[in-house]
Amino acid sequence: MSTESVVTASRDETGALGEPGPASGAEPAADGGPAVDVTRLRVALARLSRRLRKHELAGLTPTQLAALATVERSGPMRLGDLAAAEGIAPSTLTRLVTALEDSGYVRRFADPTDARASTLAITSRGHDMLERLRSETTMVLTQSLTLLTPAQRAALAEAIPVLEQLAEPPDQAGPRG
Repeated sequence: MSTESVVTASRDETGALGEPGPASGAEPAADGGPAVDVTRLRVALARLSRRLRKHELAGLTPTQLAALATVERSGPMRLGDLAAAEGIAPSTLTRLVTALEDSGYVRRFADPTDARASTLAITSRGHDMLERLRSETTMVLTQSLTLLTPAQRAALAEAIPVLEQLAEPPDQAGPRG
């Protein structure tokens, strides 16, 4: 099945993929389901993501924040594992970890199994900062949801499992019932 039979992307007057145009989900896809206007979905998700990140990031870049959350989620981890998990180069990792250490959000210590390697662990200060950012973001989103109608909130609630599936890495995503 081709991608075009499942999704529809908005095109501008020149035919190039562009900003959202008129709703194109009226025609069903080849598999019988509704077509998805990929451009509108991408733009809406990007705008929502930007809006939720507008709060103070505690002096961290989005990449540093993502790395800190990974260390929190995974527990103490080797620097190479963090670089692989975040898809960043070793030179970038060094600067990133130094910034997190200087802020007091992580602590680096020698790996007990390999004296040449370092392990990174989140500090209580780092954990507290992530919790504060999560609380602020949740509050912003909660306030936004009050602007929706009950029907819109119901549609959004039904879409959550689908959005969660889209957010997973391609090797983990698959059809779910």
